[in-house]
Amino acid sequence: MKNRSYRPSVDDVNQWAQSLDKLLGHKYGKAAFFIFLKSEFCEENIEFWTACEDFRTLTSHKDIVSKANSIYEEFVKNEAPKEINLDYHTKNAITQSLHEPTMTSFLAAQRKVYSLMENNSYPRFIHSDLYKELCVAAKGDRKLIKS
Repeated sequence: MKNRSYRPSVDDVNQWAQSLDKLLGHKYGKAAFFIFLKSEFCEENIEFWTACEDFRTLTSHKDIVSKANSIYEEFVKNEAPKEINLDYHTKNAITQSLHEPTMTSFLAAQRKVYSLMENNSYPRFIHSDLYKELCVAAKGDRKLIKS
């Protein structure tokens, strides 16, 4: 029985440094990245990305329309409470798609936000004190063998 399963392993934490995909694919990695983004005042990016991931799993037309509108209201429209930084063309395409939203309505915007996180926030996270502390915490009480 694993009694320390709540703590990410050294392997987990090391994998987070390999790619943003690996980081976002791990529950604790994603949570740590969220905390980091919050400290940089840009957590709306991961919140939007997560909302888009959830959106793509919906199957009911009613749910798709409802979620598309809530994503638009929360993240996309001008002066939205968690407005993400999108160019006019991308924002306009989303606005037009709201009449008949599809699984791909937010795909271009999601890719842009992912790219922004991958190129800006992610490298800063990997070099942050938070990530270094997570590496140390994952090692726990085990002695490190210096090679």
